[in-house]
Amino acid sequence: MERVLHSRRQVLAGLTAATVASVGHADTATSPVAPPPAFRGQHTPKPLPFDPAKLNGLSERLLISHHDNNYVGAVKNLNRLEQELTQVTKDTPAFVVGGLRQGELTFRNSMVLHEAYFGNLGGDGKISGAIETALSAAYGSVDAWQLHFRATGASLAGGSGWAILGYELTTGELRTTGANHHTQSLAASWPLLVMDMYEHAYALDFGAAAARYVDAYFANIQWDVVNQRLEQAVRIARSLRG
Repeated sequence: MERVLHSRRQVLAGLTAATVASVGHADTATSPVAPPPAFRGQHTPKPLPFDPAKLNGLSERLLISHHDNNYVGAVKNLNRLEQELTQVTKDTPAFVVGGLRQGELTFRNSMVLHEAYFGNLGGDGKISGAIETALSAAYGSVDAWQLHFRATGASLAGGSGWAILGYELTTGELRTTGANHHTQSLAASWPLLVMDMYEHAYALDFGAAAARYVDAYFANIQWDVVNQRLEQAVRIARSLRG
C-alpha cells in the first residue's frame, strides 16, 4: 500500500513539475491562455442567507463554523481540483484521473448541497403552500412524510450524509432519500429540502444527540424557499416532457 501511495505521489509530482516547466519555458511575450470554463476553478462561496445569531436552537458559533470551514473548504477544494484537471493528458495514469474525478464530484456535490442546506434555513418552520399539498398527496399527510424524513436523518446520525427531499424530474414524484456520502444522489432529482447529517452540522451544539439537532432544524426551515424550488422543478419537468 505504501508503495502504491508513493507511486501516486511521484506521478502527481511529475505532472506538476512538467506543468511548471512548460510555463517557465513559455514565450513571455505571449499572454497566458485562460482555461476553458470546466477547469477555471473560480467558484465563489456564497454568504449565509440569514443572520446566524437569530436562528432558533442553532448557535451562531455552529452555523459560522459549518459555513466557513466545511462549505467554504469544499468550494476551495473544488477550485483546486478543477485546476489540477488541466494537467491531465492522454498519458496520465487511469488511477490519477479516477482520483481527480472522484475528488471533483465529492466537492462539487458538497458545494451544491451545502448551498441548498443553508438556503432552506432561516424560516419559522411553519409549512404552507404548494409543498404542503404535494407532500400530503405523495405521503398521505405531512406528518407521515416528516416521520420518514426524520427517520432517514436518524439512520445517518453518528456517521455522515444527507437527508434530501427531492423532486424526480423524470416522473414528477417527490422522493425522500438518504446519502451516506457527497457522491451519492438520486439521478435526475431536484433538491427541494436538504438536511446535513454530517457531525459538523450539529456536534458543536448537540454532541451526539442528533435527534435534538433534527428538531432544531425543523424549527428553522424556510418553507418559502422550498416552495420556490418546487415551482422551479415543476417547470423543468414539464419542459423535459415537452
